[in-house]
Amino acid sequence: MMKTSQPDNQVVLVSGLSGAGKSSALRQFEDMGWEIADNVPLLLLEPMIRQSADAGGLHLALGVDSRTRGFSQQEVLGLMTRLRDADHIKVRLLFLDCDEAVLQRRYTETRRRHPLAKDRPVADGIRQEKEQLFGLKEVADLRIDSTNMSLPDFKRLMTGHFKLHQTSRLSVTVQSFSYKFGVPREADLMFDVRFLHNPYYDLSLRPKTGQDAEVVAFIERDVAFDAFAAHVSDLLKLLLPRYAEEGKSYLTIAVGCTGGRHRSVCLAEKIHDLVVKNGYFANLVHRDLIKSGGN
Repeated sequence: MMKTSQPDNQVVLVSGLSGAGKSSALRQFEDMGWEIADNVPLLLLEPMIRQSADAGGLHLALGVDSRTRGFSQQEVLGLMTRLRDADHIKVRLLFLDCDEAVLQRRYTETRRRHPLAKDRPVADGIRQEKEQLFGLKEVADLRIDSTNMSLPDFKRLMTGHFKLHQTSRLSVTVQSFSYKFGVPREADLMFDVRFLHNPYYDLSLRPKTGQDAEVVAFIERDVAFDAFAAHVSDLLKLLLPRYAEEGKSYLTIAVGCTGGRHRSVCLAEKIHDLVVKNGYFANLVHRDLIKSGGN
């Protein structure tokens, strides 16, 4: 039987690297109707959660990281284990991650001090925090890497995973991307289409995109295209209903090529149409179409 709603009591522990988006995540939780609290002393978290859950209907997102008083990975993992033993509480861990170079740039641009490096270089604080949080990152129920993610995409991803009153319909996002700008680490399924002939090397097609008919025709003439498209179609026809039956409410399918302009855009469009044709709601995002020059 498909799941049509979330359990009565939900708790999400929001952790991750400073500067990776924890504050944005908590604001999004609040916008979705969750109660939020940040950096509550670890000793107070368990009694607060249990007392709130006794009344039922709890939807609580809690910021927990290296700044939290009494923080230790072992204590947080123990708290999660104890709460998960309670039948009436569903506990998940969301971990916000980001590449070190991007974190350093964010701190430089905002002129903020890293909480673990007030009198040292930012890089020292980032490395120390990575060590302190490594165990949580490894066991997280969901990891979101904000390195190459815009704020609208971040909000969309959060909404897909944590909106209240989920319906039984699986919601799918199909995203094209350029490998030059990094893989979308939030992807559940990823297809690399760099094996297809590249329109970039046709000077008449280079300025165009995978949304243009001439580029689509070029890609479809590749002898490998039909077989690949058929395999993807068969795979999705198998997987999508199984994901829905298991209660998964949100799925991200990523399609990548070198420049994120031609092949990945074309295939993402076709996969999006296929998903919709099979009765699922689907968003379409071309992550690197504007910033990429092709290739």
